Amino acid sequence: MPTESAERLRDAERTRAEILDVATREFSDQGYAGARVNEIAAKTRTTKRMLYYYFGSKEGLYIAVLERAYSGIRAREQELDVDHLDPVEALRQLAELTFDHHESHPDFIRLVSIENIHNAEHIGRSEVLSTLANPALDVLTRILERGRAAGAFREDVDALDVHMMISAFCIFRTANRHTFNAIFKRDMLDPGRREHYRKMLGDLLVEYLTAH
Repeated sequence: MPTESAERLRDAERTRAEILDVATREFSDQGYAGARVNEIAAKTRTTKRMLYYYFGSKEGLYIAVLERAYSGIRAREQELDVDHLDPVEALRQLAELTFDHHESHPDFIRLVSIENIHNAEHIGRSEVLSTLANPALDVLTRILERGRAAGAFREDVDALDVHMMISAFCIFRTANRHTFNAIFKRDMLDPGRREHYRKMLGDLLVEYLTAH
């Protein structure tokens, strides 16, 4: 039987997760300035007072939301087992993972856009987020090193270059969906074009990295 303290800990973890779920939607919909702590508390099974108990302030809650959002994609990248794959296939799988994640997490894309509006000032105050640079690049670095050792990949591109290319494609596709559709009459998230774009991303990376 679980102890009383263990049960209280689980209750606290469930409450914290619920608050973060609601806060993610509120911040991504309303922005940092527009989101209201009262609204977030009202949509959970807790109170504004308890919300401040867990997160300290509105900014503390927003930073916690950002930390969870960024940690999610970093964790999935670390779980990807690509070391046994041919470097070209490994590169494609990593790109496809990001493609799938960003498509299925539009809240993450909106949060990134919102934080850029604020000049990344909140990310800069997070000790957690400051440690996520290396995990973002570790898998890519190993893939590129193996590709270069095999004579397949060019030497003048680093992991951050490739990370930028993947992010640019995947974030643009979701963040600019509505304006792109309004101007060009093409929905970049149209399920009928999904595999075309997914393959396009991999082709762009492979063609660039194998160009000598």
